[in-house]
Amino acid sequence: MAKLEIVPEDWERALAVVAHPDDLEYGAAAAVARWTDQGKAVSYLLVTSGEAGIDTMAPDECARVRQDEERRSAALVGVDTVEFLAHPDGLVEASIALRRDLATAIRRHRPEVVLSINFRDSWGGPSFNHADHRATGVALLDAVRDAGNRWVFPGAGGEPWSGVRFALFSGAPDATHGADVTATVDRGIASLREHRTYLEALDPGSTDDPTAFLRANAEAAGPRLGVAAAATFELIAL
Repeated sequence: MAKLEIVPEDWERALAVVAHPDDLEYGAAAAVARWTDQGKAVSYLLVTSGEAGIDTMAPDECARVRQDEERRSAALVGVDTVEFLAHPDGLVEASIALRRDLATAIRRHRPEVVLSINFRDSWGGPSFNHADHRATGVALLDAVRDAGNRWVFPGAGGEPWSGVRFALFSGAPDATHGADVTATVDRGIASLREHRTYLEALDPGSTDDPTAFLRANAEAAGPRLGVAAAATFELIAL
């Protein structure tokens, strides 16, 4: 596998935007823990509340449970701000409405970096990515441009913001960059375990550790960065 470049860390504020509670916890959270330990401010913005994610739970109750689990999960990696946009789970579109919501948030948070998860069609090999992930990533990239143009969504979220330097997409099949998470991979794993209700619903009665692959993935990526464990990202310069 090709060597990874180190994710630049000369920034102070990031906004993480994903479709569902638990998306960031599948790999990116360990890097978030590294960055908040450095004193960086990272905020979470969830497009949905994951209300369609548990077949045996009504959407309203599911949304409440999954929001609570996401807030506890975020706290473990040093994130205090967790917001939800309440777009419909499973039906996310890269629409004007979503771009407006994301541009408004970008203008308000004024991040230097935006963070999400893989928005490409595949995770690599014979796989197909979730529609919500794909739509969220495309809308986020468009919203970064929108946020800097005062004539696009005028009045939404205050003054324009053109300070986003790059976007990072965790778990991309063609990752270009990595972050050393040797010291924080355990916290990233713990953050996923906070999604107890969701994880139990995925495979009721299973005794397997659903987070074991996080450590395996991080340790497999580590040598590409010259470290013991790494989180991988596709970096898109903006």
